[in-house]
Amino acid sequence: MKAVKLHLFQDLVNYRKPMSFQIKETYPLPPYSTVIGMVHNMCRYSQYEPMNISVQGKYVSKVNDLYTRYEFKNGYKFEASRHQLNVDGFGIGRGISTTELLSQVELVIHVLPKNEDQVREIYEAFKKPWEYPSLGRREDLVIIEDVKIVEVNECDVERSVYLDKDMYAYIPLKFSESSKDFDSDKYNYLNNSIYRSKAKSGVPHRGTKYILNKDYESVDYGNKKNPKKFRIWNKIEVLYTSHIYADSDFEILMDDTGDLVFFA
Repeated sequence: MKAVKLHLFQDLVNYRKPMSFQIKETYPLPPYSTVIGMVHNMCRYSQYEPMNISVQGKYVSKVNDLYTRYEFKNGYKFEASRHQLNVDGFGIGRGISTTELLSQVELVIHVLPKNEDQVREIYEAFKKPWEYPSLGRREDLVIIEDVKIVEVNECDVERSVYLDKDMYAYIPLKFSESSKDFDSDKYNYLNNSIYRSKAKSGVPHRGTKYILNKDYESVDYGNKKNPKKFRIWNKIEVLYTSHIYADSDFEILMDDTGDLVFFA
């Protein structure tokens, strides 16, 4: 199956955790929903196009930075003693807060659209972008170091394959057993070959567990007169880890350049 492989670089970036407010915490790698949003923006898709994503990468350090934060309560009138801004009689508080930033981020991303005809579209969109791409916040610009179309297959390797020890990856946890009729949505990475090379005996998989947003369904809990639409997110359980290798005793997912792939 064909996929688009991206090598990206970012100088300073925040992949914000949804429920972090006092300090804008960041994920160590971009979540699937953020990557999918970038792909849709670059391709100018006006509706959701199903796709699977593999995310790997690393960063040099994490720093804190200040930003301006605005706070207001709906309908709250301006009071000079507590508000800094007066907007048409309504009060807005202005202050400073802290955001986490990752420095010198390198990413390897595989994009596998459900419709294989879109592989070429995605490739061209990143080869000749219509605007400067961003990933994370709007100001978190991306340098596209390389983009190519690769073939991803389930491979039976003769010897163990090691991911660069400095590279981290999101490895999905929830998949069922793989079969001869390959389906990337039903592939069990952790039971079918993927281990951590420095894990202690009896603990082959060690890392940080995240529950990441991927895509969503818009559900209306209201009625025709008073619609109340909410986004119900499809969440993926992943293990964020490094020192990854694939055992030669199993079949694994690899692209034609020899890199491991972890689709979700």
